[in-house]
Amino acid sequence: MHKYVKIGVLILAIVLSAVIYWRYFFVFSEGVKAGNLNYFEKKGFVFKTWEGRLVQEGFQSPSAGALQSNEFRFSAQGEEVAQKLERASGRFVELRYKEYLNPVPWRGASKYVVIEVLDIQGFSQETSQTPFD
Repeated sequence: MHKYVKIGVLILAIVLSAVIYWRYFFVFSEGVKAGNLNYFEKKGFVFKTWEGRLVQEGFQSPSAGALQSNEFRFSAQGEEVAQKLERASGRFVELRYKEYLNPVPWRGASKYVVIEVLDIQGFSQETSQTPFD
């Protein structure tokens, strides 16, 4: 009987680990989104994460007869990505992201995590001066 309990606990631990991995760490999709960066901010109670919103061109309709702007809410991964996006508010940007099935607190509040900034229109990466210098 003791042997069956050990085997059962082992199987339960393996299944539970697989479910946790699949729900929180499995990359469901990857892609690129482009639009105007509406806001980008660092927030959170315990885990301070970078959160932003990209407004894309066009409209989506969640129900018949209703119009809503096409928004992409995301979290950003890494200081390099955060520094680039912090200075790009209001500009047209292209972002590479990963989609997870569920968010985890230390990764961000969104299931979409931006891993790279591909392009920022109207922003020169070669100069580090601001327009007011």
